[in-house]
Amino acid sequence: MRKDKDTLWEEACRHLEETLPKDIFEKWIAVIQCRSIEEGKVVLVVGNDFYQSWLVEHYLPLIRKALTAVSGNELQIDLTVDYSLISEQPEEKPEKRHSILSSRKPAETNLNKNYTFDSFVVGPSNQFAHAASMASAQSPSRAYNPLFIYGDVGLGKTHLMQAIGNFIHSKNSRGKVCYTTCESFVNEYIEALQTNSLAKFRKKYRTTDALLIDDIHFLAGKDRMQEEFFHTFNAIFENHKQIVMTSDRPAGELAGLAPRLVSRFEWGLVVELESPDVETRVAILRKKCEQLNLSIEQSLLFYIAERISSNIRRLEGALIRVASYVSLTGQAMDRSKLEYLLRDTLDQEQKHAVSIEGIQKLVAEHYDIRLGDLVGPKRPQNIAWPRQVAMYLSRTMTNQSFPVIGNAFGRNHATIVHACQLVERRQTEDLKLRQTLSLLRQRVSHSTQKAG
Repeated sequence: MRKDKDTLWEEACRHLEETLPKDIFEKWIAVIQCRSIEEGKVVLVVGNDFYQSWLVEHYLPLIRKALTAVSGNELQIDLTVDYSLISEQPEEKPEKRHSILSSRKPAETNLNKNYTFDSFVVGPSNQFAHAASMASAQSPSRAYNPLFIYGDVGLGKTHLMQAIGNFIHSKNSRGKVCYTTCESFVNEYIEALQTNSLAKFRKKYRTTDALLIDDIHFLAGKDRMQEEFFHTFNAIFENHKQIVMTSDRPAGELAGLAPRLVSRFEWGLVVELESPDVETRVAILRKKCEQLNLSIEQSLLFYIAERISSNIRRLEGALIRVASYVSLTGQAMDRSKLEYLLRDTLDQEQKHAVSIEGIQKLVAEHYDIRLGDLVGPKRPQNIAWPRQVAMYLSRTMTNQSFPVIGNAFGRNHATIVHACQLVERRQTEDLKLRQTLSLLRQRVSHSTQKAG
């Protein structure tokens, strides 16, 4: 007997409810409406663009698998937006509402309560950023103000930022903590102009006890918005309130940003989040397994961690896919099933895998030396230092061993170890070097993605 759309969607939701934590299910899945299921196509509807983009990025594969399991067929999913549903959504507590949703009904806090310091896995790649964030949370506006956190996509910038907000709010529940994305800030400003409500907009942001603003690089090239944010920044700073910002690049490398804003962004502390090493990635997977109440062999966790290194979001997404499979099929996971289940993700990782040769080429270009000299026997300082930087990046950006890196540079194992230790030590003391390393990492990553 053919099931109707409501029955199919209810059964799919039951599968998802068993797979996902209760708060995740209620926040992201329970708000979805199923409009139709016909001719192999499912039309799902949510009330705003934010839900749509977040579901597509994080939960669409899981939803597709649940629907496939209950229908017995591979179904195409069309996830659309119907703004009339906003009034139909169940009311959330103000502290759980995202800033994009709160443009209509502002809330004092709009933080994800799952983003805490306890749930953040600390490793060598993020230890400094974590410590700085803790200090800013414990002593708002007195430790580091502003705190500027930068790094590639999916490394935990938003997690740390919201952990700061959650910590501040836990110590002062009456305090006004505001988290928003820079894009939302811009959209609210435009709406305020259209509705003649600038005073209300400015009061919302300039009287906050802590302003947490994600993706500040979105301001680049928007002169009028930069002027508005300049005055917002000054008002909050002069009131001795905390400001935290995230970006994909250091402030000084944001083209199209006014110098006076760059200088203010660098008043406090600038910290970088780097890609986690394999041990940290395994620790992240273990913590996620605890949250999902999932039991997976350690060898399989290492297999995932060793092959997915581009960002934490993709790493956790792979584990959620595994959790979904185990929940929906009731079968134990083994190596062959894991490889098949994650084949698309692993293919993507392989396409974007960083090579030692690519690092060597870009480092040589950056320092304006010949590639042959970089890997050759010459030892003058203008060649030796770039060579050591390339060795360090090869060790931190690839999964290659010291001997393999040594062969690529025509050096022995001990030389590579020495170079990595030297660059690591210097970059902890030299801000300019840290910024150079960050720039080179981004160029290597972008070059690899373009080639893939």
